[in-house]
Amino acid sequence: MDAPFVTDPDDVLAQPTRARLFTLLGELKRPARTAELAERLEMHPNGVRIHLERMEHAGLVQRARIRDRRGRPPDAWSVSADARPARSDPHAYHDLGRWLARVLRARPGALRGVEQTGREIGRELAPEATAAGRRVFEASLSALGFQPTAEARGDGVTYRLRNCPYRDAVHENQPAICALHKGITRGLLDVLAPEARLSGFVPHDPDLAGCLIELRDLSTSAG
Repeated sequence: MDAPFVTDPDDVLAQPTRARLFTLLGELKRPARTAELAERLEMHPNGVRIHLERMEHAGLVQRARIRDRRGRPPDAWSVSADARPARSDPHAYHDLGRWLARVLRARPGALRGVEQTGREIGRELAPEATAAGRRVFEASLSALGFQPTAEARGDGVTYRLRNCPYRDAVHENQPAICALHKGITRGLLDVLAPEARLSGFVPHDPDLAGCLIELRDLSTSAG
């Protein structure tokens, strides 16, 4: 195993088991408990936990507590919103996003189909729900890099997004990118919480973040 001070993500993922864990969490697109991951990899939970803690220290995964039973709540792990796959070039994806946004800006009328396309993408991105719809929806926002925080309000929930993973593209064409994001949100809800209603979608400056997603009628999916 690596020494405790190794924190470079690529070095951490050079270990085969951790690489498999990172890939598995990316495929699941939702938080997974230590026991589930251990079962899928046919390993002892204690060994899996050690690997996950190394990955957490390197900023590759994040840990949450599931409070759905008495006693100590189990850990649930998901890919960190700031994590990037090993050997990837994030600048290439940022450039591609900006260029596509510029293409849309040069085509008047293209915006009409952007939200619908986003909705189709959202349905494809939605993971198979094995927990309450609201919980999986929040995990999906986190997996996409939005770093959401939730505030319950009456019969609904307002999410404040603390990060905009599309900020470079938004600078090129905010209406198109925000319409795409709105469509993705609707598509996720179509699958994860079909009874929920998107009652508000408020974009903000991408450099400051703070965009709001307001949902209503979540009573049966709140979990």
